[in-house]
Amino acid sequence: MSDFTSEFWSWFIIAIAGGGIIWLTWILASNTKTTGEEGVPTGHVWDETLEELNNPLPRWWSIMFYITIFFSIGYLIMYPGMGSFKGLLGWTEVGQYEQEVADADAEFGPLFEKFEKTPIPALAKDPDAIVAGERLFASYCAVCHGSDARGAPGFPNLRDSDWLYGGSPEQIQTTIMHGRQAAMPSWEAALGGEQGVAEVASYVMSLSGRKVDETLAAAGKTKFDMFCVACHMEGGKGNQALGAPNLSDNVWLYGGSERTIRETIAKGRNGKMPAHGEFLGSAKVHVLAAYVYSLSQK
Repeated sequence: MSDFTSEFWSWFIIAIAGGGIIWLTWILASNTKTTGEEGVPTGHVWDETLEELNNPLPRWWSIMFYITIFFSIGYLIMYPGMGSFKGLLGWTEVGQYEQEVADADAEFGPLFEKFEKTPIPALAKDPDAIVAGERLFASYCAVCHGSDARGAPGFPNLRDSDWLYGGSPEQIQTTIMHGRQAAMPSWEAALGGEQGVAEVASYVMSLSGRKVDETLAAAGKTKFDMFCVACHMEGGKGNQALGAPNLSDNVWLYGGSERTIRETIAKGRNGKMPAHGEFLGSAKVHVLAAYVYSLSQK
C-alpha cells in the first residue's frame, strides 16, 4: 500500500480507517450508559410482547468490543493499513512470499539437488522424482496444459509424441528453462485473399491424407512451396529448430477443422511459453522436465 499515484489516496484511506475506529468507539461509549431511569420501557415493541428496556449494554459485551477496537489499533500500528504507513514490523506480501520460498528451498533444496545429478531418462523412472515433478506441474503448468497434461487449443498435448521443438530430454529441459516464442504471420494478403487461403488450406489438409478438392489443393501446393516451405519444409514435415509444426501428422495445435486451418493461415498465430528457469531454478526444472518426459514414454 505504499505506491499511490497521489498522496490524496493515502490520506483518504487513513481517514476511512481512523475515522471508522473513532466512530465505532463513540457508538460503543454512548451505549454503555443510559439517560433516565434504568429498566423503564422505551416504547419499542416487537413480536407483540417483546419490549426494549432502557438498560445499558452488558459490561462483558462492552469489554469485548473495546478489546476488538484496541486490537485494530495495534494491528494498524504494526502492519500496513493506514495509507503509505508501512507499519512498525515492515511486513509486506512480497517479503512473506520470499521468506516462505527461502524456507521451502532450505527444506527441499537438498532433495532437488540430489535429483539434479541423475540423468532425465533415469529420473523419469524414479517414483519419488515423478511425484515431485507432478506437484511442480500442477502448480506451474496445469493452468495451460491441463491437469492431465493433454493440452487445449493453443497449448500442446504433452502426452503424445508430437513435439514442436523436440521431445528429447535436453530439448524439453531447454523449453522449460528458457521458454519459447512462436509466431505464425498472417498470409491472407500475400496469398491474394480468401481464395488463396482456401487453396493453401486444402493442400495442407491433403498432407495428412484428408479428402480435399484436388484443384484447390494443386493451386495451394504452388503457393505453399512459395510462402510456407521455408518454415514447414518440403511436404509440411515441420522444423523443430523453428517450432514450425509438422502438418502431415494430423495433429493440430489450434484445431484441425477446415475453418480453423483457414483462420490460422489468414490471421496467423502467436504463442508464448514463458521461461521458468529464473524462479524455479535448474534443479526443479530438471525434475519437472523428467516428469514431462515421462508422460510421452510408453
